[in-house]
Amino acid sequence: MLVRLQKLISQAGVTSRRKAEELIRSGHVTVNGEVTTELGSKADPKKDQIAIDGRRIEPQQPRIAVLLNKPDGYITSLRDPEGRPTVTRLVDDIPVRLYPVGRLDYHTEGLLILTNNGDLAQSIEHPSRAIEKVYLAKVKGAPEEKDLQRLRKGILLDGRRTLPAMIRVTRYQKNPWIEITIREGKQNQIRKMFDSIRHSVIRLQRIAIGPLRDPLLKPGQYRYLRPQEIRMFLARAQKNTKSMKGVNRRVAARPPAATKKDRR
Repeated sequence: MLVRLQKLISQAGVTSRRKAEELIRSGHVTVNGEVTTELGSKADPKKDQIAIDGRRIEPQQPRIAVLLNKPDGYITSLRDPEGRPTVTRLVDDIPVRLYPVGRLDYHTEGLLILTNNGDLAQSIEHPSRAIEKVYLAKVKGAPEEKDLQRLRKGILLDGRRTLPAMIRVTRYQKNPWIEITIREGKQNQIRKMFDSIRHSVIRLQRIAIGPLRDPLLKPGQYRYLRPQEIRMFLARAQKNTKSMKGVNRRVAARPPAATKKDRR
């Protein structure tokens, strides 16, 4: 049966359909050795050989998702040119190739989902889903409340304002622990946020992805996601998408702000 290429790539767990379309357009995808750049192209997963940058994919693999507690000192990628260990080494006993959903920095610890389920990855990773992530940060010195309030409201980072964040101190000490909940994932965002108020992050852990937590999972260990957890992510993503669309419609319906000229 012929199926659209972007769907087959997503089913193989390589990436979301949207990103698969970008790979096709940019000439990274081949079918039976021939480069294919047309988005409407189809292939038979049982007969055709589909590859991305020369690496064959297997669309018919069983869908698997695991929750990993990433230790410090691992790269969230499939390979690293510098030879540093990757998170896939921690799940290499699973016979199916898994892909990290999102990323955690080299020195950031905590929860990370790896899967070959493109729909699940899309439900968590796409910006429109607004899945919240919760972190614990140990920072250098005790920030003043006014500085934490700045971070809650959003600050300019790399030319763009961060979204509002939930921030609370969980352990008061010389170098306190602070819980941060955000709905975006700019690179090194939390570290940059606290650098901006001159309280650099000493240690950073992700303790929740949406409603998913597992305080019993030790660093370096993983477990399979339960079917109800996967359904929960898919349903939550659908709800968040509808909510975001409603916000966008309300914003679009607002009349433009009056200029000084209009007020005269």
